[in-house]
Amino acid sequence: MASITIRNLDENVKSRLRVQAAVHGRSMEDEARDILAAALNRQPTQRLNLAAAIRARVAPLGGIELELPARDPPAFDE
Repeated sequence: MASITIRNLDENVKSRLRVQAAVHGRSMEDEARDILAAALNRQPTQRLNLAAAIRARVAPLGGIELELPARDPPAFDE
């Protein structure tokens, strides 16, 4: 097994890790291993573009129909 060293760890993060490890009845090192494994085993979320994200959010509401105004053909300068 490989090992790593984490430098410049925020004191608050270290303290929270120590408390969480104690709650789970294990060492800080074992708790950190479990946290890293869980974070890296999650399936990445698929990113949508803004329009698709908005559409996905409002689709369950039924959507709306908009009347589009008539458009004149483009004017060309001669």
